[in-house]
Amino acid sequence: MVMACRVINKRRHMGLQQLSSFAGTGRTFLGPLKSSKFIIDAECHESVLISSTVRLLESLDLTSAVGQLLNEAVQAQNNTYKTGTSTLLFLVGAWSSAAEECLHLGVPISLIVSAMSEGLNSCIEEVVSLQVPIHNVFDYIDSTKTFSGLETFSGSLCPFLQIPSDTGLQKEHDLKDVASPSLTICNLSGIPVKSPKLFRPQAEVEADKNTLQNSQTLKNSLLTGNHHRKSILIHSRHFNRTDNNQWINKPDGFLEQHGAASPSTYRCNDLVELEMGLSHGDHNSMKLVDEAVRLQYQNASMQQGNCTMPFRFDISRLFTCCLPGVPETFSCVCPGFITVVSISNSALIKELQNQPLRIILIEGDLTENFRHLGFNKATNINTVLESMKVQQDSSEELWTNYVLQVLIKFNVNLVLVQGNVSEHLIEKCIPNKQLVLGPVNSSVMQAFAEASGAVQVTYITQVNENCVGSGVYVTFWRSIPSDVMGRINIITVVIKIEGINLVTVVLTSPVTAQMQSKEDRFWACAYRLYYALKEQKVFLGGGAVEFLCLSHLQILAEQSLSKRNHVCSGWLHNTSSWLASSLALYRSTVLKCLANGWHKYLSTLVYNTANCSSEFEASTFIQQHLQNATDSGSPSSYILNEYSKLNSGIFNSGISNKLEQIPSIYDVVIPKIEAWRRALDLVLLVLQTDSEIITGLGHTRLNSQETEGFLFL
Repeated sequence: MVMACRVINKRRHMGLQQLSSFAGTGRTFLGPLKSSKFIIDAECHESVLISSTVRLLESLDLTSAVGQLLNEAVQAQNNTYKTGTSTLLFLVGAWSSAAEECLHLGVPISLIVSAMSEGLNSCIEEVVSLQVPIHNVFDYIDSTKTFSGLETFSGSLCPFLQIPSDTGLQKEHDLKDVASPSLTICNLSGIPVKSPKLFRPQAEVEADKNTLQNSQTLKNSLLTGNHHRKSILIHSRHFNRTDNNQWINKPDGFLEQHGAASPSTYRCNDLVELEMGLSHGDHNSMKLVDEAVRLQYQNASMQQGNCTMPFRFDISRLFTCCLPGVPETFSCVCPGFITVVSISNSALIKELQNQPLRIILIEGDLTENFRHLGFNKATNINTVLESMKVQQDSSEELWTNYVLQVLIKFNVNLVLVQGNVSEHLIEKCIPNKQLVLGPVNSSVMQAFAEASGAVQVTYITQVNENCVGSGVYVTFWRSIPSDVMGRINIITVVIKIEGINLVTVVLTSPVTAQMQSKEDRFWACAYRLYYALKEQKVFLGGGAVEFLCLSHLQILAEQSLSKRNHVCSGWLHNTSSWLASSLALYRSTVLKCLANGWHKYLSTLVYNTANCSSEFEASTFIQQHLQNATDSGSPSSYILNEYSKLNSGIFNSGISNKLEQIPSIYDVVIPKIEAWRRALDLVLLVLQTDSEIITGLGHTRLNSQETEGFLFL
């Protein structure tokens, strides 16, 4: 196990410090260009290469209460969305430091909780303006235009936070793509394209300011204009907006100044463009996801016939089969269910292949001692041979013979088990030409039940003729070199039946230590695409959303500071609520600390992704960028301006008239917002729990062991 090392100041909030310490271990995982870590087991000396927060926390010593709470939050995010865990971990650390800073400045804990919660809710409302609608990406899907046919696009991993060549904030080395050695931005013809500049001449900034003055004209023309695929403004959250934030007082004319500042809003109608934007530089993984989606689409089209029901990407019918030690060239996407079995089953597979098989599905364990939850063995009854091993062996042998009789009676050659399987039973079934596989995913069981007509049962004693399915085929997947087979000591088989809608992605890697990381990256891409299609919307990515949160909080902090001055001057002497008056005094401080968390996030993202030699240079770049957005008059409009330039063909000059749009970078909406909420909820939980421990009943201070106990409550 790996210990997260940091000096803990016992006179301060230990829980917050522990969160910051744990979060600091995953800084290099933020952004698309992750720096992997080797984790070595001290006992068995085995090593694994990790590049995700989940695998990191599995290797850390999280026996403390705070560590367990952090692990639960990360696991909840990963189990649901398979993405956003690095963001969650980093923000936990950044906002823990922000909460500590507020405590150091004397802000009451209740006000920290209130202001931070309201600040994040306000950010979530603000970033709606950066959502991109997704429309009918499968309606006109072109089978000739696939993800694999698109030229590599790897340089604009973080298009909004590009480091321009004239700022001096550059490393000597180039960007490294996550999954490809190519570092050049290319169009579809393979022609290199220059990176977009972030800092613009002052004349362009002034031109943007002049554009703001013509807001109503721009609004009318855009709302009544023709809607075509090029980037146009079809929606803005500022149009006809009503302010629901009671505690935020915007100055007069705010809507008039910001209402029509957005030059363009995006719309995504193309599957490949969406996949490119969600790949975050991992093109190899997204290519496999694209092939899986197209295979599901083809299967659905064949089954539906003339039915006009819209296609839905069903991620529950997508599976992976990992083959460590096998060359990369064997990675592919196949219909049906592919799994690995022991090499001792080779002769059995040869006899069973190319013939229809009868199948039964067991949704429990297939072992002699498997009982239902209500089964209790009599405690006061003993038999003479109960304690003897011969009795145990005899009991298992009798059960095994009974299972074999059932399989023979119903002429069953294939058994899929959702739970554990008795090894003794597997060995006994091989001579009888019966293949038993388990454990098998519940979705696989359901798919075979639907396609074969089998009925899932919990116990082998429940099997009857009506429970048996038919028409299943088992065969070898493909031939793997004999030297490789000898090393991995397994064989791969594919189980198929007509009409089944299962798709298996075979993942291979010659380096065993990279296998887990490759599978994690694949599922991250798959779930990003799944939630994007499910929600029918995405965020503009590359740091745009986080930057808008940062600039928005700074504006709110300045407004709160003005209101605080009014309070100090006695302008709000009639305020009856102590909380309301205190919140007005401290809100600016808390919002600035919360914004500092976003600033740290963006600085680390730029440092990990772009050409900055240090986090200080990245922070300086963010600050300069923030000033540009402030000068523009509307941060959201400024962000959209930068993206519109990226997609409006500004690179066409002197290159090619046939240059197509460069894909934008996208982020999924709900998983990202949930990561923010989980991070802040965890920080505020630990903050309040620490406070109860430190103050206690009767204002007594507890020792560290008692502190750990209270944190479990």
